[in-house]
Amino acid sequence: MNRCPITYRSCPADERYSSAGLRLLSPNLKQLLDFPYDARQQRREAVIHAAKMSIQGVQPKLSVRLNAKAGLFEIVDCGGRYVIKPQHDVYPHLPENEGLTLHLAGLCGIDVPLSGLVRCADGSWSYFIRRFDRVGHNGKLAVEDFAQLAGLSRETKYDFSMERIVKILDSYCTFPAIEKVSLFKRCLFNFIVGNEDMHVKNFSLITRDGKVGLAPAYDALSTTVAFLSIGKRPDQIEEIALPLQGKKRGLTRNTWVDYFAHERLALPDKIIGKVLADIQSAVPVWKTCLAESFLPPEHQTLYARLLDQRLTVMGIA
Repeated sequence: MNRCPITYRSCPADERYSSAGLRLLSPNLKQLLDFPYDARQQRREAVIHAAKMSIQGVQPKLSVRLNAKAGLFEIVDCGGRYVIKPQHDVYPHLPENEGLTLHLAGLCGIDVPLSGLVRCADGSWSYFIRRFDRVGHNGKLAVEDFAQLAGLSRETKYDFSMERIVKILDSYCTFPAIEKVSLFKRCLFNFIVGNEDMHVKNFSLITRDGKVGLAPAYDALSTTVAFLSIGKRPDQIEEIALPLQGKKRGLTRNTWVDYFAHERLALPDKIIGKVLADIQSAVPVWKTCLAESFLPPEHQTLYARLLDQRLTVMGIA
Protein backbone atom coordinates (compact mmCIF):
# COMPACT_ATOMS: atom_id res chain seq x y z
CA MET A 1 0.00 0.00 0.00
CA ASN A 2 1.08 3.57 -0.76
CA ARG A 3 0.34 6.68 1.23
CA CYS A 4 -1.63 9.38 -0.61
CA PRO A 5 0.32 12.69 -0.50
CA ILE A 6 -2.96 14.64 -0.33
CA THR A 7 -5.01 12.78 2.29
CA TYR A 8 -2.14 10.84 3.96
CA ARG A 9 -4.36 7.77 3.83
CA SER A 10 -3.53 4.41 2.31
CA CYS A 11 -4.04 3.91 -1.41
CA PRO A 12 -3.43 0.93 -3.75
CA ALA A 13 0.20 0.00 -4.41
CA ASP A 14 -0.11 0.87 -8.10
CA GLU A 15 -1.65 4.31 -7.44
CA ARG A 16 0.17 7.48 -6.38
CA TYR A 17 -2.94 9.31 -5.17
CA SER A 18 -6.11 8.03 -3.54
CA SER A 19 -9.42 8.53 -5.30
CA ALA A 20 -10.53 10.59 -2.29
CA GLY A 21 -7.52 12.86 -2.69
CA LEU A 22 -8.17 13.37 -6.39
CA ARG A 23 -11.83 14.20 -5.70
CA LEU A 24 -10.74 16.90 -3.27
CA LEU A 25 -8.94 18.57 -6.17
CA SER A 26 -11.82 18.10 -8.59
CA PRO A 27 -14.86 15.80 -8.70
CA ASN A 28 -13.94 14.91 -12.29
CA LEU A 29 -10.24 14.25 -11.74
CA LYS A 30 -9.30 10.63 -12.49
CA GLN A 31 -5.51 11.00 -12.37
CA LEU A 32 -2.88 13.59 -11.54
CA LEU A 33 0.09 13.48 -13.84
CA ASP A 34 3.58 14.52 -12.79
CA PHE A 35 4.24 18.25 -12.84
CA PRO A 36 6.28 18.54 -16.07
CA TYR A 37 9.21 20.51 -14.57
CA ASP A 38 12.10 19.43 -12.42
CA ALA A 39 12.96 21.34 -9.23
CA ARG A 40 15.58 23.54 -10.88
CA GLN A 41 13.24 24.44 -13.75
CA GLN A 42 10.53 25.35 -11.26
CA ARG A 43 12.85 27.65 -9.34
CA ARG A 44 13.84 29.30 -12.60
CA GLU A 45 10.21 29.71 -13.65
CA ALA A 46 9.43 31.17 -10.23
CA VAL A 47 12.00 33.91 -10.81
CA ILE A 48 10.61 34.62 -14.29
CA HIS A 49 7.02 34.88 -13.05
CA ALA A 50 7.71 36.50 -9.65
CA ALA A 51 6.72 40.03 -10.68
CA LYS A 52 3.30 38.81 -11.84
CA MET A 53 2.43 36.93 -8.65
CA SER A 54 0.26 38.55 -5.98
CA ILE A 55 1.85 36.27 -3.34
CA GLN A 56 5.50 36.78 -2.53
CA GLY A 57 7.88 35.27 0.03
CA VAL A 58 11.27 33.74 0.61
CA GLN A 59 10.41 30.35 -0.86
CA PRO A 60 10.18 30.17 -4.67
CA LYS A 61 6.60 29.67 -5.77
CA LEU A 62 4.52 29.34 -8.91
CA SER A 63 0.93 30.25 -9.69
CA VAL A 64 -0.82 27.27 -11.31
CA ARG A 65 -4.23 26.12 -12.37
CA LEU A 66 -5.53 22.57 -12.37
CA ASN A 67 -6.47 21.27 -15.81
CA ALA A 68 -8.80 18.51 -14.64
CA LYS A 69 -9.40 17.23 -18.15
CA ALA A 70 -5.69 16.77 -18.84
CA GLY A 71 -5.01 15.74 -15.24
CA LEU A 72 -2.16 18.14 -14.47
CA PHE A 73 -1.14 21.48 -13.02
CA GLU A 74 -0.25 24.25 -15.50
CA ILE A 75 1.77 27.41 -14.81
CA VAL A 76 -0.19 30.63 -15.37
CA ASP A 77 0.53 34.34 -14.91
CA CYS A 78 -2.94 35.18 -13.61
CA GLY A 79 -6.05 33.38 -12.45
CA GLY A 80 -4.18 30.56 -10.74
CA ARG A 81 -6.17 28.77 -8.06
CA TYR A 82 -3.14 26.96 -6.60
CA VAL A 83 0.39 27.82 -5.56
CA ILE A 84 3.23 25.32 -6.05
CA LYS A 85 6.49 25.42 -4.08
CA PRO A 86 9.38 23.31 -5.42
CA GLN A 87 12.35 21.83 -3.59
CA HIS A 88 14.55 24.54 -2.08
CA ASP A 89 18.17 24.82 -3.15
CA VAL A 90 19.42 25.24 0.45
CA TYR A 91 16.93 23.56 2.77
CA PRO A 92 16.18 19.97 1.74
CA HIS A 93 12.67 18.50 1.74
CA LEU A 94 10.73 21.68 2.50
CA PRO A 95 7.73 20.55 0.39
CA GLU A 96 7.45 17.29 2.36
CA ASN A 97 7.86 19.27 5.58
CA GLU A 98 5.19 21.84 4.73
CA GLY A 99 2.76 19.26 3.39
CA LEU A 100 3.00 17.26 6.60
CA THR A 101 2.87 20.28 8.92
CA LEU A 102 -0.27 21.78 7.41
CA HIS A 103 -1.89 18.34 7.51
CA LEU A 104 -1.07 18.09 11.23
CA ALA A 105 -2.63 21.51 11.75
CA GLY A 106 -5.87 20.33 10.17
CA LEU A 107 -5.91 17.23 12.38
CA CYS A 108 -6.19 19.35 15.53
CA GLY A 109 -8.97 21.53 14.14
CA ILE A 110 -7.11 24.47 12.63
CA ASP A 111 -8.71 25.91 9.49
CA VAL A 112 -6.45 24.96 6.57
CA PRO A 113 -6.78 25.07 2.76
CA LEU A 114 -6.53 21.98 0.60
CA SER A 115 -2.87 21.10 0.13
CA GLY A 116 -0.60 18.19 -0.71
CA LEU A 117 2.37 17.04 -2.74
CA VAL A 118 2.73 16.52 -6.46
CA ARG A 119 5.43 14.40 -8.11
CA CYS A 120 7.66 16.28 -10.54
CA ALA A 121 9.62 15.50 -13.70
CA ASP A 122 12.80 14.65 -11.78
CA GLY A 123 11.03 12.43 -9.25
CA SER A 124 11.08 15.08 -6.51
CA TRP A 125 8.02 16.33 -4.66
CA SER A 126 6.63 19.86 -4.87
CA TYR A 127 4.11 21.25 -2.42
CA PHE A 128 0.79 22.65 -3.62
CA ILE A 129 -1.87 24.63 -1.77
CA ARG A 130 -5.23 25.92 -2.93
CA ARG A 131 -5.65 29.70 -2.72
CA PHE A 132 -8.27 30.50 -0.10
CA ASP A 133 -8.89 33.99 -1.52
CA ARG A 134 -10.37 32.66 -4.76
CA VAL A 135 -14.04 31.62 -5.11
CA GLY A 136 -16.35 30.70 -7.96
CA HIS A 137 -15.25 31.26 -11.54
CA ASN A 138 -13.44 34.57 -11.15
CA GLY A 139 -14.33 35.66 -7.62
CA LYS A 140 -11.82 37.02 -5.14
CA LEU A 141 -12.18 37.50 -1.40
CA ALA A 142 -10.66 40.46 0.42
CA VAL A 143 -7.53 39.42 2.31
CA GLU A 144 -5.08 41.65 4.18
CA ASP A 145 -2.03 40.37 6.00
CA PHE A 146 -1.11 41.83 9.36
CA ALA A 147 1.86 43.70 7.89
CA GLN A 148 -0.55 45.73 5.76
CA LEU A 149 -2.85 46.32 8.73
CA ALA A 150 0.04 47.39 10.94
CA GLY A 151 1.71 49.58 8.32
CA LEU A 152 4.78 47.35 8.11
CA SER A 153 6.76 46.16 5.09
CA ARG A 154 8.56 43.00 4.06
CA GLU A 155 11.70 44.49 5.61
CA THR A 156 10.01 45.25 8.95
CA LYS A 157 7.78 42.17 9.23
CA TYR A 158 9.52 41.06 12.44
CA ASP A 159 9.15 44.48 14.13
CA PHE A 160 6.03 43.53 16.05
CA SER A 161 4.93 41.41 19.00
CA MET A 162 2.35 38.76 19.81
CA GLU A 163 0.60 41.22 22.13
CA ARG A 164 0.08 43.61 19.23
CA ILE A 165 -1.27 40.74 17.09
CA VAL A 166 -4.09 40.46 19.63
CA LYS A 167 -4.87 44.16 19.26
CA ILE A 168 -5.32 43.72 15.51
CA LEU A 169 -8.01 41.11 16.15
CA ASP A 170 -9.78 43.52 18.52
CA SER A 171 -9.59 46.33 15.97
CA TYR A 172 -10.68 44.54 12.80
CA CYS A 173 -12.48 41.23 13.46
CA THR A 174 -16.25 40.96 13.47
CA PHE A 175 -16.17 38.52 16.38
CA PRO A 176 -12.76 38.98 18.05
CA ALA A 177 -13.55 36.66 20.95
CA ILE A 178 -13.98 33.74 18.54
CA GLU A 179 -10.86 34.62 16.57
CA LYS A 180 -8.80 34.77 19.77
CA VAL A 181 -9.50 31.09 20.39
CA SER A 182 -8.33 30.28 16.87
CA LEU A 183 -5.25 32.46 17.32
CA PHE A 184 -4.32 30.70 20.57
CA LYS A 185 -4.58 27.24 19.02
CA ARG A 186 -2.68 28.30 15.90
CA CYS A 187 0.16 29.96 17.82
CA LEU A 188 0.47 27.07 20.24
CA PHE A 189 0.54 24.62 17.33
CA ASN A 190 3.30 26.60 15.62
CA PHE A 191 5.35 26.53 18.81
CA ILE A 192 4.91 22.78 19.18
CA VAL A 193 5.88 21.93 15.59
CA GLY A 194 8.74 24.43 15.50
CA ASN A 195 7.31 26.93 13.01
CA GLU A 196 9.38 29.85 14.29
CA ASP A 197 8.88 32.09 11.26
CA MET A 198 5.34 33.30 11.95
CA HIS A 199 5.98 36.99 11.27
CA VAL A 200 3.21 39.49 10.57
CA LYS A 201 2.93 38.59 6.88
CA ASN A 202 2.03 35.03 7.85
CA PHE A 203 -1.15 36.15 9.62
CA SER A 204 -4.04 37.46 7.54
CA LEU A 205 -7.65 38.52 7.89
CA ILE A 206 -10.24 37.49 5.32
CA THR A 207 -13.72 38.85 4.63
CA ARG A 208 -16.34 36.18 3.97
CA ASP A 209 -20.08 36.81 3.85
CA GLY A 210 -19.51 40.27 5.24
CA LYS A 211 -17.63 39.00 8.30
CA VAL A 212 -13.94 39.60 9.00
CA GLY A 213 -11.92 36.86 10.68
CA LEU A 214 -8.62 35.02 10.60
CA ALA A 215 -7.74 33.57 7.21
CA PRO A 216 -6.92 29.86 7.00
CA ALA A 217 -3.43 28.87 8.09
CA TYR A 218 -0.66 29.03 5.49
CA ASP A 219 3.15 28.96 5.37
CA ALA A 220 3.03 26.30 8.07
CA LEU A 221 6.22 24.26 8.20
CA SER A 222 8.70 23.21 10.83
CA THR A 223 11.43 25.72 10.17
CA THR A 224 13.23 24.33 13.22
CA VAL A 225 13.53 20.91 11.55
CA ALA A 226 14.68 22.63 8.35
CA PHE A 227 17.43 24.47 10.25
CA LEU A 228 18.49 21.40 12.24
CA SER A 229 18.71 19.38 9.02
CA ILE A 230 21.48 21.64 7.69
CA GLY A 231 23.49 21.54 10.90
CA LYS A 232 22.26 24.47 12.95
CA ARG A 233 22.40 23.95 16.72
CA PRO A 234 19.22 24.27 18.79
CA ASP A 235 20.69 27.27 20.63
CA GLN A 236 20.99 29.07 17.28
CA ILE A 237 17.26 28.76 16.53
CA GLU A 238 14.52 30.92 18.02
CA GLU A 239 11.18 29.43 19.10
CA ILE A 240 8.89 32.14 17.74
CA ALA A 241 9.27 34.99 15.25
CA LEU A 242 7.47 37.70 17.22
CA PRO A 243 8.33 38.17 20.90
CA LEU A 244 5.84 37.12 23.55
CA GLN A 245 6.28 38.68 26.98
CA GLY A 246 9.46 40.18 25.55
CA LYS A 247 11.16 36.92 24.52
CA LYS A 248 11.51 34.58 21.56
CA ARG A 249 13.15 31.67 23.38
CA GLY A 250 12.60 29.76 26.59
CA LEU A 251 8.81 29.83 26.37
CA THR A 252 6.96 27.71 28.91
CA ARG A 253 3.46 26.47 29.60
CA ASN A 254 3.01 29.48 31.88
CA THR A 255 3.99 31.78 29.01
CA TRP A 256 1.38 30.30 26.72
CA VAL A 257 -1.43 29.53 29.16
CA ASP A 258 -1.20 31.97 32.07
CA TYR A 259 0.17 34.95 30.20
CA PHE A 260 -0.94 34.65 26.57
CA ALA A 261 -4.24 32.77 26.85
CA HIS A 262 -5.45 34.11 30.21
CA GLU A 263 -3.98 37.59 30.44
CA ARG A 264 -3.63 38.77 26.84
CA LEU A 265 -6.44 36.85 25.11
CA ALA A 266 -8.78 36.76 28.14
CA LEU A 267 -9.82 33.19 27.37
CA PRO A 268 -11.76 31.29 30.07
CA ASP A 269 -10.32 28.12 31.61
CA LYS A 270 -12.86 25.92 29.83
CA ILE A 271 -11.85 27.21 26.40
CA ILE A 272 -8.14 26.92 27.14
CA GLY A 273 -8.66 23.36 28.34
CA LYS A 274 -10.55 22.53 25.14
CA VAL A 275 -7.69 23.82 22.97
CA LEU A 276 -5.13 21.80 24.92
CA ALA A 277 -7.36 18.72 24.76
CA ASP A 278 -7.76 19.08 20.99
CA ILE A 279 -3.99 19.07 20.58
CA GLN A 280 -3.46 16.22 23.03
CA SER A 281 -6.03 14.02 21.30
CA ALA A 282 -4.37 14.67 17.93
CA VAL A 283 -0.87 13.69 19.09
CA PRO A 284 -1.16 9.92 18.43
CA VAL A 285 -2.43 10.59 14.91
CA TRP A 286 0.31 13.17 14.38
CA LYS A 287 2.97 10.64 15.26
CA THR A 288 1.47 8.03 12.93
CA CYS A 289 1.34 10.55 10.07
CA LEU A 290 4.91 11.62 10.75
CA ALA A 291 6.20 8.05 10.71
CA GLU A 292 4.40 7.41 7.41
CA SER A 293 5.14 10.81 5.86
CA PHE A 294 7.21 11.64 2.80
CA LEU A 295 10.03 13.12 4.87
CA PRO A 296 13.24 11.05 4.87
CA PRO A 297 13.91 9.06 8.07
CA GLU A 298 16.49 11.50 9.43
CA HIS A 299 14.01 14.40 9.14
CA GLN A 300 11.29 12.28 10.74
CA THR A 301 13.60 11.67 13.68
CA LEU A 302 14.33 15.38 14.09
CA TYR A 303 10.62 16.21 13.86
CA ALA A 304 9.59 13.50 16.34
CA ARG A 305 12.23 14.61 18.84
CA LEU A 306 11.08 18.22 18.55
CA LEU A 307 7.42 17.27 19.05
CA ASP A 308 8.27 15.31 22.19
CA GLN A 309 10.30 18.24 23.59
CA ARG A 310 7.64 20.88 22.95
CA LEU A 311 4.75 18.69 24.12
CA THR A 312 6.67 18.03 27.32
CA VAL A 313 7.13 21.79 27.82
CA MET A 314 3.34 22.18 27.48
CA GLY A 315 2.61 19.24 29.78
CA ILE A 316 0.53 17.49 27.13
CA ALA A 317 2.98 14.78 26.01
